[in-house]
Amino acid sequence: MRSHAVETPRVPGHDGAMRTAPGVPPWLAFADRALGLLVAVPAALLVLAEVVLLFWGVCARYAFHDPLVWGDELAAILFLWLAMTGAATALHRSAHMRMTALVNRASDDWRQRWDTVALVATMVFLGLIALPAYAYLKQQWMIVTPALEINDAWRVISILYATGCMLLMCLVKLLARGWRAALAGIVVSAVVVIGLELAGPVLQSLGNLNLLIFFVGVVGFTVLSGMPIAFSFGLAVFSYLALSTAMPLEIVVSRMDEGMSQLLLLAVPMFVFLGLLIEMTGMARAMIGFLASLLGHVRGGLSYVLVGAMYLVSGISGSKAADMAAVAPILFPEMKQRGEKPGELVALLSATGAQTETVPPSIVLITIGSVTGVSISALFTGGLLPGFVLAFALCMLVWWRSRARAPLSATRAGAGVIGKAFIAAIPALALPLVIRFAVVEGIATATEVSTVGIVYAALAGIFIYRRFDLRRLGPMLVETAALSGAILIIIGTATAMAWALTQSGFSHSLATFMEGLPGGAIGFMAVSIVMFVVLGSVLEGIPAIVLFGPLLFPIAREVGIHEVHYAMVVILSMGLGLFSPPFGVGYYGACAVSKIHPDEGVKPIIGYMIALLIGIVVIAAVPWISTGFLPTR
Repeated sequence: MRSHAVETPRVPGHDGAMRTAPGVPPWLAFADRALGLLVAVPAALLVLAEVVLLFWGVCARYAFHDPLVWGDELAAILFLWLAMTGAATALHRSAHMRMTALVNRASDDWRQRWDTVALVATMVFLGLIALPAYAYLKQQWMIVTPALEINDAWRVISILYATGCMLLMCLVKLLARGWRAALAGIVVSAVVVIGLELAGPVLQSLGNLNLLIFFVGVVGFTVLSGMPIAFSFGLAVFSYLALSTAMPLEIVVSRMDEGMSQLLLLAVPMFVFLGLLIEMTGMARAMIGFLASLLGHVRGGLSYVLVGAMYLVSGISGSKAADMAAVAPILFPEMKQRGEKPGELVALLSATGAQTETVPPSIVLITIGSVTGVSISALFTGGLLPGFVLAFALCMLVWWRSRARAPLSATRAGAGVIGKAFIAAIPALALPLVIRFAVVEGIATATEVSTVGIVYAALAGIFIYRRFDLRRLGPMLVETAALSGAILIIIGTATAMAWALTQSGFSHSLATFMEGLPGGAIGFMAVSIVMFVVLGSVLEGIPAIVLFGPLLFPIAREVGIHEVHYAMVVILSMGLGLFSPPFGVGYYGACAVSKIHPDEGVKPIIGYMIALLIGIVVIAAVPWISTGFLPTR
């Protein structure tokens, strides 16, 4: 799942743009490039180091029966560095999740103003968090790791390093707008901070009304202004604790560290990298070629191939952007030649993105398991059939829409062609089985198994498909780090926000309200579907899961809903919101991948969204679809 609301404030300097922007002083362009290298190079090397370390751990334990007792400890240290340098790389490369639907509708002048507001708000958060990060670093200075016996400060200092780099990046980008914009931004920031500080005594007297002010007002304003969602959450929780409570502010950094440092989440960068690798090695093309040889000659045949290909590729990569980027460029040219309208193509691509949210190893599945305590293996097992049910619903709609079309000119592939395509696709089709076998047989954990897939894909690319471009390896590592950092820092700041909401008593009030809904489990499930469709369109899946998962999953258990069943309904509901226009940012990601204007897909996508909603209702009504293949307790 790549972050679809991607873009930091649109200023010169992302991916080298500042170096060629007119009117930007050379020293600013140099500073921008230097700051990018200071985070991107170590981030890429850390991804590679984690792959090597995890795979080495698998080999040491399973092949040589000599486990690395210090392996998890070193992986945890490197992981926080990867998360923070990756987040800084994402800021430099415009890869943070943002809500840009409203900002993009503004005129150019107002868009620039809102971008400046978002940039300044990001600077405010980074500046305010620096001192608490230093205080937290001093707290961790006395802690020594048990296996490696090194100071935990070497892990935590990554937060301070990345925060400093990101703050300098924002300052460089603000200066690149001109001294007037920079001065105005600094003055506005100072006024806001001073105003809030002066309002502190009043805010402390308001009690839980502050939840509305900070977690609705501040979050709503900053998210709608285009501020990266991660920093919006962080600014809200920091302001809430600083101005309306007496709690030490190091707690914000501590909770961010807790959220980002769960080793289960190390699967996120590993599966992102695997997704990029299968596209680079040609494995995705081989799978799609086989499906096209089977169905390409029937009415709507390539649409069925698109649905099936997204299901298969998603089961390997876990990254929605990687899925769409692997499938669309291969199928869309031929589909257009056969008369498919561009709007229909992007609508179906978006629908398949929502359909495959539960197909393992989905990053959302990994996230939901890490924050709610649900077994990731159970989620992986339970996610296959719900994705298939939605695929069937989409295929039924494809059949209905294509039933009256004239016969296609494409000829049926012969047995020989299908056989050759199948043989070529066997290594690619076997990859999900290899991953599943490694987990079931105890060869690797859910975190480590991604490295087994990476090594398998690399060997298949080198020796079978003869496609392994070493020149692309560096950019792939950087892209993996940036995307992973954008995801992980959202988990960190959302964890801090969820903690603040829990401490305020909001979680207890929410639980009481949800438990009191009429209809028991049915009413709770219906409200959850509606709520997560809305949250999916506004916040995307991961922030919504981290915020509300720990609050709602215990309630689901209380009303008798199986946690895996509830997880599937929640994830698919968020996927429906994520890929539904006008606010669903995943839809715009599909448009960007397919290079089709968003307006063309708005009308065709309505039918697909209705089909998905019907499928979600069926999955919610029939728990067996999600739990039927789970081992009995």
